[in-house]
Amino acid sequence: MATDWLGSIVSINCGDSLGVYQGRVSAVDQISQTISLTRPFHNGVKCLVPEVTFRAGDITELKILEIPGPGENQHFGDLHQTELGHSGVGYQVGINQNGTGKLVKKPTSSSSAPQNIPKRTDMKSQDVAISPQQQQCSKSYVDRHTESLSQSKSFRRRHNSWSSSSRHPNQATPKKSGLKNGQMKNKDDECFGDDIEEIPDTDFDFEGNLALFDKAAVFEEIDTYERRSGTRSRGIPNERPTRYRHDENILESEPIVYRRITVPHNVSKEFCTDSGLVVPSVSYELHKKHKKLLSVAEKHGLTLERRLEMTGVCASQMALTLLGGPNRLNPKNVHQRPTVALLCGPHVKGAQGISCGRHLANHDVQVILFLPNFVKMLESITNELSLFSKTQGQQVSNLKDLPSSPVDLVINCLDCPENAFLRDQPWYKAAVAWANRNRAPVLSIDPPVHEGEQGIDAKWSLALGLPLPLGERAGRVYLCDIGLPQQVFQEVGISYHSPFGCKFVIPLHSA
Repeated sequence: MATDWLGSIVSINCGDSLGVYQGRVSAVDQISQTISLTRPFHNGVKCLVPEVTFRAGDITELKILEIPGPGENQHFGDLHQTELGHSGVGYQVGINQNGTGKLVKKPTSSSSAPQNIPKRTDMKSQDVAISPQQQQCSKSYVDRHTESLSQSKSFRRRHNSWSSSSRHPNQATPKKSGLKNGQMKNKDDECFGDDIEEIPDTDFDFEGNLALFDKAAVFEEIDTYERRSGTRSRGIPNERPTRYRHDENILESEPIVYRRITVPHNVSKEFCTDSGLVVPSVSYELHKKHKKLLSVAEKHGLTLERRLEMTGVCASQMALTLLGGPNRLNPKNVHQRPTVALLCGPHVKGAQGISCGRHLANHDVQVILFLPNFVKMLESITNELSLFSKTQGQQVSNLKDLPSSPVDLVINCLDCPENAFLRDQPWYKAAVAWANRNRAPVLSIDPPVHEGEQGIDAKWSLALGLPLPLGERAGRVYLCDIGLPQQVFQEVGISYHSPFGCKFVIPLHSA
């Protein structure tokens, strides 16, 4: 008789201390007076253990919610055996002397038999066999959990399978009727309506399937197809084409020549540009030849005034960049006008500095020009001073009139190899001392080649035409284009090709 009740769904009330349990009967032991429930629910919440065993003394009330049909006991026995095989441990509920509940572990046998999930048709036939009174109370938590696993379409649809399965069949939510709604439902059933016959118990082997994929063969096949069809080949990963810049020429051309300037003497120091072009220095021994170069240029129409103007423009552009460029010189910073101190001597290099100061003053830079008083000045200096006086710049001849606070930039045009005696003058020594004491960055325009002839350490130096072999005291060297034509260089034996590109001032690096 005890085996006839296997598979029945019952509700066991164990009093206030242990509560109410619901589940399917899995075992009844008449000798020990115990009953076991599989997939139990305690007070409406699913238990974490697969099976719970009760003693007869613990049971206050027992209700039978559902009786299995004929032939279903053996089916449930197989299902119960599978579930216990996965867990391996059951639990027995009892009451101690104090009246409190306790859990006692109960070892069970393990099995690896596959789990049989009942089909939806079986569930429907089972519901038909139950009387209306039993059917109303038979939708327990165990049945709802079983239906959610067995019905494939219930978890694919938008409505909640838990809430929908808990409703009475006669209390289902009414749906809109119509041809269109029916057509959509049929399409959904065709796409998602296949029942799950079995659930795979092994995970998909991603690594094993990836190892079966021969990537090299696939890429080779793609490459072969593209070559035959004439399309552009993307190449295999090991043979990707070289990536080019948007402004780089991809057509084959002649080999790049980086040494485009050669001088007729041994070069003591070489420089290179950002693009890699080599720029040789002009030695001090060929300084007279450099003078010859300027005289040839002047013979062809490149006069001293034009060279001074070109030098002043390039030097002022570099100075404006050093002062901050557009970030500093804009209408929002009119209250912070940059201040530049210009130290010039009574020679051609001093005239270059005065030309630079005029262009800086035209760009709203506060320029303070220092030039010592001489009875007789060069014509080039007189002309530049006449133009400078028309600007807002300030000219001083006494070092006491120079600012005592640090300025933004000091431009040094004091040194000249042809006038070495000027370094012994008091005004020269005082100007050098003021520049070193002011602690402002120094830009030297066309500095001398010997470091002993340079009294002020520069942070930047601007060379004209071709650089001299400047030392470390010259700082970072820049090259200025003063407009000497290529044939002028050729007449003095220099093979020249312009290294400036699209700029008039370029930085030079020690090669």
